[in-house]
Amino acid sequence: MTSFRSVRASALIAAPLLVLALSACSSDADKVASASAAPKAFTLTPEQRAKITVDTVKLTEFQPVLEVTGTVAFNGDRSTQVLSSISGPVARLVAPLGAQVAPGDVLATATSPDFASAVADLRKATATHANAIRTTARAEALFKSDALARADLDQAVTDSTSAAADLEAAVQALRSLGVSDATIAAVRDGAPAAPIEAAIRAPIAGTVVERLVTPGEVLAAGATATFTVADLSTMWVNASVYGADVTLVRTGEAVDVVVDGVARPVPGRVDYVAPIVDPATKATAVRIVAQNPGQLLKRDLFVQLRIRSDVRKRGLLVSSAAVLRDDDNLPFVFIAAPDGTFIRRRVTLGRHADLQYEIVEGLQAGDHVVSNGALFIQFAESQ
Repeated sequence: MTSFRSVRASALIAAPLLVLALSACSSDADKVASASAAPKAFTLTPEQRAKITVDTVKLTEFQPVLEVTGTVAFNGDRSTQVLSSISGPVARLVAPLGAQVAPGDVLATATSPDFASAVADLRKATATHANAIRTTARAEALFKSDALARADLDQAVTDSTSAAADLEAAVQALRSLGVSDATIAAVRDGAPAAPIEAAIRAPIAGTVVERLVTPGEVLAAGATATFTVADLSTMWVNASVYGADVTLVRTGEAVDVVVDGVARPVPGRVDYVAPIVDPATKATAVRIVAQNPGQLLKRDLFVQLRIRSDVRKRGLLVSSAAVLRDDDNLPFVFIAAPDGTFIRRRVTLGRHADLQYEIVEGLQAGDHVVSNGALFIQFAESQ
């Protein structure tokens, strides 16, 4: 009969052995899990292999393409708000929204008590000028017959010149109120002044894109904005560029403006790069002048910009088709191994270069990367 002491001794000896055995099993399980988590080589049949393209990665000189978001605005060099030149109520709106106008075209008319004063000033200036001309003519005749001193003749000429200046000022005052030259001529001829409507005129050629007043609205001279006229053949696109990307953006660089739902991008050029950084956002403002065929670009529209930098860099490039995303949305490529198999390789993307990506980490020169057909391998791998 086995004694209790011997049984206990056997148990004490067996316990460490059991711990070692369990530890070994746990280590083997970890190795299996690790092996299952590691990338697996994938083999294609000859028929499948014929459908893909493998490119050799090499160090290449390229020009980066910077992708940012922009907001469309009217071209500030070719658009303006039209301010009222008079105070008074709007009488009629002449130009509808969307109308094409030339410089001087009437946009609206308004009435104003300023007209009565301006017309009176013109009548007075006209009469004073006529009287000054007659006085000067008499003074010249008297001076020729030695009946007038030279000083008196000079004074008459000075008065005539001053009267002419006052008359011109009175005419310009009415013109600034939008009164036509025909009406001004009638006032100077002494015709009764009918109720006058001043014209609010387009200062530039373009399209009426905003109407900011309504009939009867009272205008304040030099303060009330009445219309916005813009030349829509070009537009501004404003963007913000952050950090080191600013070094890639220079005035004159070509830009593709991508509009949602439009197949072909709109061409543009970098027009301005701000010399300061916004203290709140730490971004640098960049402005693009873009062509606007068919008026695709609308004010406040969000667009995608591809700025084609003139700065030349060197790096490892792969086709955009070679870069895929895993379940965690992380980029990877398929590497063609010497034994004919294909394996995933996690990569870190750099900048765009047309239809290519710069690879910052994960590849080296000489690696063989699947370009056309990478998506096919990913699908076949998941089956």
